[in-house]
Formats: sequence, structure tokens, C-alpha cells
Amino acid sequence: MISKLKIITVVGARPQFIKAAAVSRAISSHFSDKIEEKIIHTGQHFDENMSQVFFDELGVPKPHYNLAISGGSHGAMTGRMLEGIEQVLLNEKPDWLLIYGDTNSTLAGALAAAKLHIPIAHVEAGLRSFNMRMPEEINRIVSDRISTLLFCPTETAVQNLKAEGITRGAINVGDVMYDVALYYKNRGVQSSNILERLNLLGKNFILATCHRAENTDDIIRLTNIIEALAQLAKSKPVVLPLHPRTKKLLADFGMENKLGSILCVDPLPFLDMVALEQSAKIIMTDSGSVQKEAFFYGVPCITMREETEWVETVDLGWNILVGASKEKILEAENSFLNEDLKKTIILPYGNGDASIGIIKNLLQH
Repeated sequence: MISKLKIITVVGARPQFIKAAAVSRAISSHFSDKIEEKIIHTGQHFDENMSQVFFDELGVPKPHYNLAISGGSHGAMTGRMLEGIEQVLLNEKPDWLLIYGDTNSTLAGALAAAKLHIPIAHVEAGLRSFNMRMPEEINRIVSDRISTLLFCPTETAVQNLKAEGITRGAINVGDVMYDVALYYKNRGVQSSNILERLNLLGKNFILATCHRAENTDDIIRLTNIIEALAQLAKSKPVVLPLHPRTKKLLADFGMENKLGSILCVDPLPFLDMVALEQSAKIIMTDSGSVQKEAFFYGVPCITMREETEWVETVDLGWNILVGASKEKILEAENSFLNEDLKKTIILPYGNGDASIGIIKNLLQH
């Protein structure tokens, strides 16, 4: 009897649950006789609406290990995760460690495996913002440097790695997020009643998210963003699912009185978020994942950052970078409202079969 390839997958944050769902689904549907997958949930996102509900809705197998590690500084969190993941790897002795994205969970998994000489496969490798003040940039650079297989979502990501001298193991498989978008495109609208619950009309509201530390931890930047959203909310509904950190910092800064008519809601289950994204007139965000989801669903996006890893969305005219400038946010919203958005969709993120490509490459290696 041929033994199965044993993979340990590390996840910890909302975007990772979504990406892992696509690959886990491909394993169970097409490769269950060849691959055994076990999942470690670090606990980085512990809120039920940012964690457990994603496992339930997306059909991700229940984690075999939950380290329940959240909170604290970047160093403290990463260190505790590294220790916990290392112990699992020593017990399980996997053939591969599979990591996603650019969080502290990603980095901890990569470091633990590298020190135990376990091959690492990094999904969403090669992305660069070229902003070293972002903890995510440090996480992804280090993870890429010590990974064996680098599964890139775009040709741009492949070229970023090449510029750093990394060519071996770098493969453009496409973006697993596009796999997910195609799979749930109709399921989200059909299964969610979020528009009715929030009393919204399709294509008549703005969906906003704000969670990155560069925005939330800076009172000036956060003030500019909230004031811009509050001004827009005077003329049309603005829905703002509040990340727990953002909610806390708004309270710490005494900014609740600036929210005006913004419709603030708790973090949303995945299918509710998909339904809102597809139905929004414009999306405003500092999230990398939400930028791409907007692109996949043909919704114009205003990104409240100075740079983006997803340069293709900007080049193709679906995304505008505005930083945290109140004036630029308002100008971009007005520009999109008055622009003909019947753009041609080019597919720089593959054909929706990235998950299959990832698994086939793991088996080949």
C-alpha cells in the first residue's frame, strides 16, 4: 500500500481560511487517496465571526489543532505560535508544511518548519508592497526566502521573486482567491439575506473595511478615513463591518461621535460579505483580499493605502489608491460615480484552477 503524502496546513486569519478552503476542497474531491491533510489553527483571529463561522460556511475541515494564540505584540504572538507549531510538527512529521499569505501565523509556520528541515509550500508567494513598515511585508519576504515551493498568484509575483534572486520553485499557479470567488459567486447571493437585514438596495450603497495598523493606529489617518466615510454616508448608505481592533481604537481615540450615519456592523460571516461585495456600488478598503474580491465581482474599489500588492487591479482601472487622504477618498468616489465602468475584464489571476495546480505540484515534488 502506497503511503499518503502528509501535509500540515497552518491558518490563523480570515483570508487564510478562505484560501485554505479552496485547496482543502480540491484535496477531498480529487486527491483524498493520495494526500492526508491536517490543519493547525493558530487562533490569530479568535472572534467567532472571523474564525469559526468561516470553517462552518466554507466547509474547511475542523482544525486538528487549535493553538488559541491571539493578542500581544508581533514578536510575542509569533514566538508563541512558533513554539506551538513546532511541537505539532515534531509529533506529526509531515512531508510538507503549507502556509498562506503574510500574517504572523504564516511566518511562525515557516520558521518552525525550516528549523526542522520540513519543506515549505507558500501559497500567495512573491507579493510585494515595497513598504517595509508593513509587518505583512516582512512576513512574506522571510517566508518566501525559506520556502521550497513558491506558489505565485500572478506573473508580477514571479518577477518580484526573480528580482530578489529567487527562481527555483517559483510557479505561477494563479490565485486561489479566484477559485473561491467563482465557487461562491452565486452561493453568497442565494444563501444570504444580509441586504434585507440591513435594509439595503443593491448597487445603492458603499461597503467599507478598515483594519490595517498603518490606518487604525494613527489617529490622523483614522480620523481622515472616518470623516470621509461619514460625509459620504450623508447621501448614501455606507456599511462598515468593524474589525475588533478598529472598534477598540475608535473608542480609545474617542471617535465614536465622528461616525455619523455610517452603518457599523460586527464582522460578517463569509457569505454575507460576499453578498455585500457583489451588491455594493463601490468598495472602500485597506484589505488586500477585499481589493481582489471587488475586482472578481466587477465592483470598483478605492484602496485606502499608498501602495498595493495587487497592481493589476489598478492597471486595469478597477482600483484607485488614495492613502488616508479625506480629499482623495471623496474625489475617487466621485470619479467612479461619473465613469463608465463597462470595462473589459482581463484575467491576470489564472483560470480558477489554482488549487488543483498547487496539489499537483506538491505531489510531483
